[in-house]
Parts: sequence; C-alpha cells; structure tokens
Amino acid sequence: METKPWFWIAFNAFVLGMLALDLGVFHRKAHVIKPKEAAIWTGVWVSLSLLFAAGLLYFEGSNVALTFLTGYVIEQSLSVDNIFVIVMIFAYFGVPSEFQHRVLFWGIVGALVMRGLFIGLGALLLAKFHWIIYIFGALLIYTGIGMAMRQDEEFDAEQNRVLRLARRYLPFTEEYDGQKFFTVKNGARVGTPLLLVLIMVEFTDLIFAVDSIPAIFAITSDPFLVYTSNIFAILGLRSLYFLLAGMVDKFHLLKYGLAVILTFVGIKMVIAEWYVIPIFASLGVILGTLALSIGLSLLYPSAAVLEEHEVEGKTGSLFGAPPRRRSSGKKV
Repeated sequence: METKPWFWIAFNAFVLGMLALDLGVFHRKAHVIKPKEAAIWTGVWVSLSLLFAAGLLYFEGSNVALTFLTGYVIEQSLSVDNIFVIVMIFAYFGVPSEFQHRVLFWGIVGALVMRGLFIGLGALLLAKFHWIIYIFGALLIYTGIGMAMRQDEEFDAEQNRVLRLARRYLPFTEEYDGQKFFTVKNGARVGTPLLLVLIMVEFTDLIFAVDSIPAIFAITSDPFLVYTSNIFAILGLRSLYFLLAGMVDKFHLLKYGLAVILTFVGIKMVIAEWYVIPIFASLGVILGTLALSIGLSLLYPSAAVLEEHEVEGKTGSLFGAPPRRRSSGKKV
C-alpha cells in the first residue's frame, strides 16, 4: 500500500498517547492487575486492532486488511510464547504482583524501539538483497522444527550471560525498593532486582524478535503493515500477560501449534518465488492451528495440571500457581 509520511506520524502519535494514558492515568499507582481488569484491557487492544483493520478495509481494500490481520495474529500468537518466559522470570526473581506492570510497561517501550529498528533493517535488507528472504524462511523452518522437538527445560536465570554481565558491570542490591529500578545504598546509587528483571525481559524480547520479525515479512514486505501489526501485538502483551500468567500450563500443546505456524510461514517465504499462498488461506491455517492446539490442550490436560488439580482439590481452576517449567524452543 502507498504510505504517506503522515500515516507514520499519526500512528506513532496514537501509540505514544496510549502509553501516556496507560502509565499516567490508569496505572499511575502500583497495584495488582486482576484477571477482570486484564480481560478488559485485552478487549480494548483487540478492539483497537480490529478497528484499525476496518479502516484499512475501507480505505485500502480487503487484501490489505487481511494482510494486517494475518500479521497481527502471527505476532499475537508468538507473544504468548514470550509470556511463558516472562512468567518464569517474574517467578524466579519473586517480583511482587503490584510491580509487574511497571516492568512490562518499560519492557514494552524498549521492545517498541527494538522492533522498529529491526523492521527497518529487515525492510532495507529485503529491498537490497532479495535472496535474504530464503535465509529468513530457512530460519523460521529451523526454529519451528526445533520448538516442536525440544523438551521442557528448567529455567535458571543465573546461567544467562546477559544477567551475569549486568551483575559484573553494574552494582545491584538484593532487596526491592518499591517499584524503583535504582536506589541508594551506603551512599551509592545501585540497581534493584527490578532492574535485573527489566534487563531480562528486554533480552527475552530481543530473542523472540529474531523469529517474529522474519515471520511477519513472510506475510508482507510492506513496512507499514509489518510495523503496525507488530506494534498492536506488543501493546496488547501486558494485558494478555496478566490474563494468561496463571494458566500457561494449561496450554501445554500450544508450542506445537506455534511450531507449525513458524514452519508454515517459513515454507511460505521460501516458495513465494514459485507459488504465492493466498492471504486468506494463510490466515485460515494460522487461526485453525491456534484453535486446534488450544482446544486439544484443554481437552487433554498435561499430567502436571491434573496433579495440581488433585492436590488442590480443584477441577476447573483457571488461575493457579505460575509454572516452573517452560515449553518453548528458545533459550534465554
């Protein structure tokens, strides 16, 4: 689609306005985000995304709108995998519930900047070196197969190189100081554990961007559609986290669905020179795969979920304790 400069200016102004409204009005005071509040905000972000798609449909036609929606669904589904890791990070560091929104807010601000840079770089590379599309496609296929085959892993942040480097070059205290990232101890300015958590969240998003950015380029090379679908998915990540954080174990088969999606878009990217899969078919495959993996997860709960229900004497609790293991193909 033909994108005028004011499109970019207006969209980024909208994003900055929503972030300011979020932090300055609705979450000015630290508080625990309840599932009901998270569900409302999730509905708000999904509705805004659909409203944006409706605008594209009206001004640019159905193909552009479907392309945006397909990219948005891919990025949103991959962000669920990101949530699995964030749950582990928060549990590992014992982040108080009322401070988690602050970490996610600034983590997402950093993610917006990184994704913008990555998308700009990706669009530039594809414009100058078309053959890179095959590298992106092969990367997605490799990641998808690896995600399906990798076994669950124990999460140990102490083995993370970024965390060890941060502790080596920056002074940190072992105690939280409210929702501050820095505090003063013995007359010196030091970082709090909340800063370490923020660094880990940013690093996690950097890893996931390696998959998500090529995945969206498999759908379209239009920078504006790539950017907007990515940003809408990231903006909804916080509310989606608080909605799903307590029940990620119940979606134990989702990683296989995500693996299929990554492999599918990788194949779509590799064969695009010879055969273009229609956008409505791509959207159908992605939505169908997500629905199937989620449905099978609920129909056939994992042994850990069944054991948890037996121990707690529950049969249908949606919000339990955060999991101690993750089901993803990525290491952090």
